[in-house]
Amino acid sequence: MSVFFEKVYDVVKQIPPGRVTSYGAIAKYLGTTGSARMVGWAMNAAGSHSEFVPAHRVVNRNGLLTGKHHFDTPNAMKELLEAEGFIFEDDQIINFKERFWDPGKELE
Repeated sequence: MSVFFEKVYDVVKQIPPGRVTSYGAIAKYLGTTGSARMVGWAMNAAGSHSEFVPAHRVVNRNGLLTGKHHFDTPNAMKELLEAEGFIFEDDQIINFKERFWDPGKELE
């Protein structure tokens, strides 16, 4: 497991239930602005991590469930978020901005 992936997982584990963040916000927090795609790759591999990583709480910058195909079923990501109180229109989180957790603000 790469050091970068471990840093991503450390951030993602701190996202509280009922909140979400974006790939880009994590990349920016880690000082690697522009590496949102690498954060996505880390989320794709999160299932093989030795500890639980709430990868379902990481979405794209518009609140879309772009990573949903990397879960056990196509609806698993949405179902996990619905259990935390999220509401969707198609695969986009309603009131995304109000539920957004910015690691740059929350972890400083």
